[in-house]
Amino acid sequence: MILRNVAIRHGRRALAAPLRRSFLRTLTTDTLTHDTSAIDSSLQNQLKETHSIEANINALHLTQSFVPPTSASEPTDAVKDAYAHKQHIKKRTLTLGSIVEEEYVPDSLVTNPPRPEDVTLELLLASQSHLGHSTSLWNPANQRYIFGIRQGVHIISLEETAAHLRRAAKVVEGVAYHGGLILFVGTRAGQAPAVVKAATMAKGCHLFEKWIPGSITNGDQILARCGIKVVDKDDVDITYGFEEKVAEWKALKPDLVVCLNPLENYVLLHECGLNNIPTVGIVDTDADPTWVTYPIPANDDSLRCIQVIAGVLGRAGQEGQRKRLEAAKTGEVTWLPPPGLGKPETEQDRQKAANRVKKVVAKVEEEDAQVKSRRGRLLPSREDDEL
Repeated sequence: MILRNVAIRHGRRALAAPLRRSFLRTLTTDTLTHDTSAIDSSLQNQLKETHSIEANINALHLTQSFVPPTSASEPTDAVKDAYAHKQHIKKRTLTLGSIVEEEYVPDSLVTNPPRPEDVTLELLLASQSHLGHSTSLWNPANQRYIFGIRQGVHIISLEETAAHLRRAAKVVEGVAYHGGLILFVGTRAGQAPAVVKAATMAKGCHLFEKWIPGSITNGDQILARCGIKVVDKDDVDITYGFEEKVAEWKALKPDLVVCLNPLENYVLLHECGLNNIPTVGIVDTDADPTWVTYPIPANDDSLRCIQVIAGVLGRAGQEGQRKRLEAAKTGEVTWLPPPGLGKPETEQDRQKAANRVKKVVAKVEEEDAQVKSRRGRLLPSREDDEL
């Protein structure tokens, strides 16, 4: 409808415009007069149809209630009062009803891991720690950790998991309290964030790539280029004074190894056994619990279970480090330095060593001078030879 009206109006204007002289010359008088009258009659018919259509549209019930827009008027107090009433009702009813808990955040167990005292059966169940492997893949040594069978899958007893996890946490806390070096190992995909977080809290080392065979049994060759520093009881770097001794120092060995996937790191566990290093590992129903010193029966295929266990052990190490530093402030040292390290060399010790060297050099020079003088007396001179 709108397009038709626009075409009619613009077409009328275009036809009503005066024609050029060159165009009029090509037409005769009779033809021009006849065409002009025909165009006028057609335009009048179109205008009549347009007016009739507009009259029909205006007769509809929708257009009768239409109010044309006017200029903006001043705001009234009705809107303000309605908004104030809404806010009042919202304030009075805000505390009513149930409380909606926060949604599940996948990385919450990594950024804020639980403590050993926060371990519950509900947390382990939600982390899928109870799911084992098929009954055809089980290791008979895990029979004391299995609760039952459901749909051909072994179910791990969560009570055993919680008890062994708390025991392992006590071990990690004790090693950290006595200044031991803890190594966290997890080489499966997705375990790197949990391993790094646990090692950071326990002030230990971490490994989330392939274990290099011989890193413990032949660590003097493989780890020869690693940096070594000396710290005091308050974890302050005091390497200054031990440069000569540290340069010849051998690679350190971990005092405890926490392995999150023992099946893929059998070589690591074998090397720890050869060097009498205790180990903590997550043992599923298809693994042998005798591979590690402190087994934790749980599902090693669930990343959420790995994050819970690694976080609990990391928190335990953090607590042990905190207790050690608090004891150090009171003068109690809970660890002993490695044998052969001795005391650091001070400026006085270096000055004394330099003075000793000077005295020895002076003494040697004096003895050389005396020997030369004696030789001069014993040997005949040239004048005696001539005579």
